[in-house]
Amino acid sequence: MSVGKHEVTVVIPTFNEEKAIGLVLDELFEVGCKNILVVDGYSADATVKVAESRGVRVVQQNGRGKTGALKTAVDFVDTPYVLVMDGDYTYCAKDIERFLNNGERYVQVVGVRDRANMSLLHRFGNWLITRTFNLLLGAGVSDVCSGMYLLKTDTAKELELQSKGFRTEVEVIAQTAMDGNVTEVPISYRPRVGKQKLSTWRHGFEILAATLGLARRYNPVLLFSAIAGLSIFPAGIVLGWVALELLLFGVFHSWWAVLGLLLLLLAFQALAVSTFSILLKRTERRIMRLLRKE
Repeated sequence: MSVGKHEVTVVIPTFNEEKAIGLVLDELFEVGCKNILVVDGYSADATVKVAESRGVRVVQQNGRGKTGALKTAVDFVDTPYVLVMDGDYTYCAKDIERFLNNGERYVQVVGVRDRANMSLLHRFGNWLITRTFNLLLGAGVSDVCSGMYLLKTDTAKELELQSKGFRTEVEVIAQTAMDGNVTEVPISYRPRVGKQKLSTWRHGFEILAATLGLARRYNPVLLFSAIAGLSIFPAGIVLGWVALELLLFGVFHSWWAVLGLLLLLLAFQALAVSTFSILLKRTERRIMRLLRKE
């Protein structure tokens, strides 16, 4: 059974989108969406005026970036579901039906964008970020940077978001994917209307750095196990070579020995943190089971 449109509030974070927001809202009206909330980040252009002229509710966000917009939105949403989409006309309102068909069974439905209208650099960056995310967090998503997704409102209210800017989507999926209750639907993706705000290189590196931080927070076992594995092998090679040189030729490479020992120490520390994280995870699961029984 699919989710009804009356059960969903479409949340549109905006910042200087006067050229696109009218097109976005008109398209939403065409597909029968009536619960629409525009969360504006204090636009300097006519974004708010255009949105209000269409009769939709507009609120000014608290905090910065998309994270501030999403946190603000959940305070005003009174429907069971919230669908987030950008206000730059890149996403098609007709695809909303695909989200609704899956919303009841999952806490989050992520739209996987058609890459036909992405530049090669944008495609590569998105691929790299998504692969890194899946590797470090043990997830299996196809488009971690997608700006169109459906959430259960209760889930959205429980999110502990700390990131800013274009990293919000990655942090949202990092939290929902831990329960494995996330699915995907294919969606179209158009060239944006108006001035582009995304800097491919700068924001791309920021998202990658944020992914490492999210892995440390939500999946430390895999992250520190990877660090241990990447450290112990070169440590063994370096120390083995130093030992052979000393035994066969009587030459002791002190600096190489120090490097090998440092790598070995790093590996042992990473293994210790990984083991401690496993114990904490097990304790957390036991506590959660006890709470559910109560």
